[in-house]
Amino acid sequence: MSTRKPTVLSLFSGCGGLDLGFKQAGYDIKWANDYEHWSTVTYAKNFGPHVVEGSIVDIDFNDTPDVDIITGGFPCQDFSMIYKRGGLETDRGNLYKHFVRAVETKMPKVFVAENVKGLLTANGGRAIRQVVDDFAALGYKLNVNLYNFAEYGAPQLRERVLIIGVRHDVNFDYEKPEPTHGPRANKPYFTAGEALKGAEKALFNNEHQNIKDKTRTMLGLIPEGGNFTSIPKDSPYYVKGMISHVYRRLDRNKPSTTIIAGGGGGTWGYHYEENRPLTNRERARLFGYPDDFKFEGSITEVRRQIGNSVPPIAAKVVAETLLPAFEADVVTVVNRKEAFNFKDHLNFGVKLKKLVLASE
Repeated sequence: MSTRKPTVLSLFSGCGGLDLGFKQAGYDIKWANDYEHWSTVTYAKNFGPHVVEGSIVDIDFNDTPDVDIITGGFPCQDFSMIYKRGGLETDRGNLYKHFVRAVETKMPKVFVAENVKGLLTANGGRAIRQVVDDFAALGYKLNVNLYNFAEYGAPQLRERVLIIGVRHDVNFDYEKPEPTHGPRANKPYFTAGEALKGAEKALFNNEHQNIKDKTRTMLGLIPEGGNFTSIPKDSPYYVKGMISHVYRRLDRNKPSTTIIAGGGGGTWGYHYEENRPLTNRERARLFGYPDDFKFEGSITEVRRQIGNSVPPIAAKVVAETLLPAFEADVVTVVNRKEAFNFKDHLNFGVKLKKLVLASE
């Protein structure tokens, strides 16, 4: 086996959750890009100066390094289950095309694109089919699957879609790794209680947020693992008609529910025992970030960075599964598009349809 580390070009890098998992698996991140200022400041703090701040629209990928793999989570808000989805009908939804442009320019052996579960059903299922068709047209063997990152060691129930492409001439077929945690792995999930042990001793990003006395009183009416619906209907603090994330308290004996990036105070995520929001370090623990990973920016900005990121602990499992691709033989194919022929595409379409239906 070669000792050379596979090289990575990272797009929509955010604060670097996906990249950290790949780095921990032995990859060498050569170049990264993100539009958000504080995300790139955090990234540079933890990875180095190879991150470029600016819009991907303005990037000429001919000027970026040649690499073995391109990774990234293209913007997901327009595909999210929580927000009103515009999908491919919005400018943000179409930013994935610049990921396609990067792959077409560099033609790496592998690419990994991450997005929210809502991508599967956005635009009546047309969004995922268009994204898949665009990548397939470049000559990549594709694997599209829904991952619950709690099944790969994250102390958080977080479902995300991974689109993984292996170049047509690489003699490697990627398969979704078997879970490492949960019932299918016959190993308990990593729980929120385990993840938060000793978090109060962490040095970085551990500030407590000021909340109103009313909020503390409301939290006192919500048991561990409960949310706003736990407040008695005859209470003056009763509220209705909200999403399940609102005033959700952790259950120390289970993985956290999904930590989100935006939203008002009621969506911050709350401690299982103390009547308060989670600190950003506690949120980072629920993604599997080490305590020496320092986030830059205001409390609100850091919360957004963490909530938009990929759990490094789960990304590492995927990265390790892909390592054999970079040792695999490269075979000769006359036409790169022959690798994903009509029959294969038809069979893949059937599998994709089943995945879309299962996610609804």
